[in-house]
Amino acid sequence: MSPDDIKQLRKDLKATARELAAALEIDQKEVVAWEAGEKFPTKRYVDAMQKLKGQGPAAIPRTPKGKAAAKTGTQRLTDPKLWEIVRKLVEHPALFDQVAELAGKYGDPGTDA
Repeated sequence: MSPDDIKQLRKDLKATARELAAALEIDQKEVVAWEAGEKFPTKRYVDAMQKLKGQGPAAIPRTPKGKAAAKTGTQRLTDPKLWEIVRKLVEHPALFDQVAELAGKYGDPGTDA
């Protein structure tokens, strides 16, 4: 599959490079490199793109416009804001106590109860 084929596929699917990458479960930089001719997709991805082409635009998971969706669950582990909060909790006992009290109002996702 040539770089022009991939560009045309994205156009046919009305997809951004990010959306195509999400549908293929790869990083956006891979799609960009394919389109630039810096890299070429393996047979696995060529087959996946052919399948997407057959399914049409509805097969592409759409990225919401505007502000990114809030991270939840383990996705938050990559959020720098989480680690800023953790550092503050460790350094400020009063803040820790306030957060512990607030957290008591929420169920623990690590338990079955």
